Amino acid sequence: MKKTVIAILVRNQAGVLTRVSALFSRRGFNIDSLTVSETESHAFSRITVTMEEDAYVKKQLMKQLGKLHDVREIEEMHADEAVFRELLLIKIKVTPGTRQEIMDATNVFRSKIIDFSADSLCVEITGESPKIDAFIELMRPLGIVEMCRTGVIALERGKDCLKTLE
Repeated sequence: MKKTVIAILVRNQAGVLTRVSALFSRRGFNIDSLTVSETESHAFSRITVTMEEDAYVKKQLMKQLGKLHDVREIEEMHADEAVFRELLLIKIKVTPGTRQEIMDATNVFRSKIIDFSADSLCVEITGESPKIDAFIELMRPLGIVEMCRTGVIALERGKDCLKTLE
């Protein structure tokens, strides 16, 4: 199975996300990550779904999504044709002996310390999933207090875009 990222342009109306996610549930599709936000047009929202499924399941899913009334566009995002990013907020336990190590790692990973206290640091990091995973694994032995991760978002490179004329 291969990791698949699908971008879905939908009407920005109440209940649309419920209908889209219900389709996944009814068909037994597992979602690894799901992000939703308004687009440059207030009339539309963009849903980005990451999942691991074989080609047949992916094809069936895209066909079923296309049948939903509120779905305007569906596009599979390919690594060589798109930019992928995630955001991670992570709070790490700090001692006088680990503070500098965490600050050094933050610099190496080009992330930002966004909250600083005597017993913890809160770090913001963006990048591709492997970078986020590597930072988490580096911080795990130091003591992760809590974390929140957005899931993948993606945009096609160049002039291509997920848009509808409406």
